[in-house]
Amino acid sequence: MKATWNRIIRALRRNAAPVGPTDPTLDAAVDASTAPAATAPRRLAAPSGRTLACLAIGAAVVAAGAMVYKNPPVQHLEQGELGVRMNQVTGSVTQWRDGSVWVLPGLHSVRVFSLRDQTYRPEQMRQANGGAPLQSVEGLSFGLDLGVRYALDPATVASRSGSLPDNVGAEIVEPAVQGLIYTGFARYTVREIFSTKRAEIQQIIETELRTRLAADGVLLRHVQIGKVDLPAEYRRGMDSLLAEELASEKMRYTLELKDKRVKETELDASADKVRREVAAEAAAREQVIAARAQEEAMKHVLPFKQRQIEQRQLEAEAEKVSRIKAAEGAAQARRIEANGEADARQKLAEAEAFRMDRIGKVNAEQMAREGALVTRHPLLIQKTLADKLSDKIQVIIAPPPTNGDFIGAALLGGNRNAQAVAAQANAGADDTTAAQATEQ
Repeated sequence: MKATWNRIIRALRRNAAPVGPTDPTLDAAVDASTAPAATAPRRLAAPSGRTLACLAIGAAVVAAGAMVYKNPPVQHLEQGELGVRMNQVTGSVTQWRDGSVWVLPGLHSVRVFSLRDQTYRPEQMRQANGGAPLQSVEGLSFGLDLGVRYALDPATVASRSGSLPDNVGAEIVEPAVQGLIYTGFARYTVREIFSTKRAEIQQIIETELRTRLAADGVLLRHVQIGKVDLPAEYRRGMDSLLAEELASEKMRYTLELKDKRVKETELDASADKVRREVAAEAAAREQVIAARAQEEAMKHVLPFKQRQIEQRQLEAEAEKVSRIKAAEGAAQARRIEANGEADARQKLAEAEAFRMDRIGKVNAEQMAREGALVTRHPLLIQKTLADKLSDKIQVIIAPPPTNGDFIGAALLGGNRNAQAVAAQANAGADDTTAAQATEQ
């Protein structure tokens, strides 16, 4: 630091004009501090008023920066926090939850409190052989897993901000819980704490602890009593006692169950007896009512039966008459059908005879025409023969006739066939003439 100050003074001596006479003592001191040991001391000039003013301003700025850094003028709150700003002059208190607030150093003092739920679990009392176990009314030590969930009361933080400690859990909650827990459990036996009155003890502790913490501005959320750690010997004795109690309770419930089963059997027998008597009386009444109803019904059934018999007789007579009428109608229908069938057969025979007659006449006329045609054109026979043989015979070898006739005349018989055809044609013409004369 001293070497730095000497360098600043030397720089000012080179650049600044001399303001007054120099101090030989100061120059000697500066030269002695800056020059080597072997050199002679040199005299330094005194700093000017402007230099001293700049140095003072710089020192003030550095001090103000250090103060601003140490005490920032803007205080920001995280989520779940509560800020309390107190004016040192007027004594007024301002409370805010979100955002940022101006804090002037020397004028304002700020305290930030966490409103999140916190849990206090005393570890020394969790084990029966721990550092600070609980004591029962018998003087037995036991451990308890205790959990206390708490949070600061936002409504009273502003009024109690000056008296609230920094560590609320260690300075408020822990003493209150320990003072209440040790005195509260000392009024009960281990068996009551372990089994019968656990819920009652928890409710009492929670009620008293809520009142104590509320006086200090702390809200109690919940008190949870977990596992109870008993001494090993006491636990074994309690287990055997509980086993005997369970056996006795089981025997008591078994006897009660058997007694109830006996009563149930008696009640079932009585109910069955009454049910049977009622069923018998109901059956007798039903039979009497059924007999009376049947007697009353017979008065109406007998005339109805008589009318049914008469109705069946009339129906039989009607059926007889209808059958006779149906038989007569069927016979008459058969006669009509037979007559119609005979007439139809006669008509068919006449039609068949007429058809045969007409076919004969048509055949005769056709034969007459064919005979006349063959007579006029004898070569038609050869052509017909060739047409009939053309699909069966491909080559016919025959000697040529000497008279120049058709080559198949020798195969067909020649003139004999021509004469037979002429005779048939003449016979057909005679038949046709006779048929025409008969028709006329």
